[in-house]
Amino acid sequence: MKTIRSPDVAEAPPQTWSNMKVANGYFHIAGMTGSGPKGEHPGDDMYIQAKSIFQAFKHLLEAAGGKMNDIMSITVYVTNLDENTEVWRARREFFTGDFPCSTLIEVKRVGSPKASPPLKVEINATGLIGAGG
Repeated sequence: MKTIRSPDVAEAPPQTWSNMKVANGYFHIAGMTGSGPKGEHPGDDMYIQAKSIFQAFKHLLEAAGGKMNDIMSITVYVTNLDENTEVWRARREFFTGDFPCSTLIEVKRVGSPKASPPLKVEINATGLIGAGG
């Protein structure tokens, strides 16, 4: 098993979690929020936050030798189901062809409780390097 890192994605604090793991081509990307590579806050817009998350996925996948269409499944956690179309709008900018399987769950809070304004979306992903063709 290998941990994947990208200079464009903020690292998790030591001894907490890994952003991405790959084993035999299978990968898992941890739940990510829209914070930038230095932890900067993305703002209060769910579309911008989701776009930032998908961009981080892209950076990590490229560092692992993969691409976005290698993602087979995502789980999306949102703090307001009424805004979920903003996540789908961002998703259309990063995927082509068959989109990944997806689960959408409304939750009370995502990310750091200290984030101001509060973060609105967190997404994790799984897949197989090279599966997207």
